[in-house]
Amino acid sequence: LYFCFPQMSDHDCQDPPEYWTIHGLWPDKTEDCNRTWHFNVTEIKDLMSDMRRYWPDVLHSSLNRTQFWKHEWEKHGTCAATLPVLNSQKKYFGKALELYQHVDLNSCLLKAGIKPSSSYYQMTAIKEALTRFYGVTPKIQCLPPEEGEKAQTIGQIEFCFTKELQLRNCTALKGDSDPMQADLKLGTEELSVCSDTLPTYYPSQVQ
Repeated sequence: LYFCFPQMSDHDCQDPPEYWTIHGLWPDKTEDCNRTWHFNVTEIKDLMSDMRRYWPDVLHSSLNRTQFWKHEWEKHGTCAATLPVLNSQKKYFGKALELYQHVDLNSCLLKAGIKPSSSYYQMTAIKEALTRFYGVTPKIQCLPPEEGEKAQTIGQIEFCFTKELQLRNCTALKGDSDPMQADLKLGTEELSVCSDTLPTYYPSQVQ
């Protein structure tokens, strides 16, 4: 789930949604991928309204909007398809939308009193609120402070699931270099796991 930020100056961030949206549904291990299984947008035509709303391409909004979905399917969906519940394009995208609605991050953060603000949050307070609400620990990723700034900017919140698609703690495996991190580069900065000690900015205006 991610936002689009003013810092992303080399991207087209026109009229981004002011709510958390889907980035993708990624399997941890990607040995069994079928790179020849190409994306076909007609297979998800019934999902199109929800896809446009909840899974927009916030980085390249003016380009063909299906390119983002194509990328997610061919890089991650074809690997996730080893699970019967995700073994078609319609199942993969449909289940991701279903999980997004189930997690309901936008509502959770508001209920916890965490909302876009010009003041800073403590990352530990955000983590504690999410863990209290969901019963599991998500992985929160941030943009590091810009030069001369002291605060990191919250950028992406990852929820982890078992193969049965039940929420579980997001715990890094030993030696795990986080293959997903490089998947989203915001401007010149890559997202990284947020620091617990830096003040955290949750911007009120994303544009």
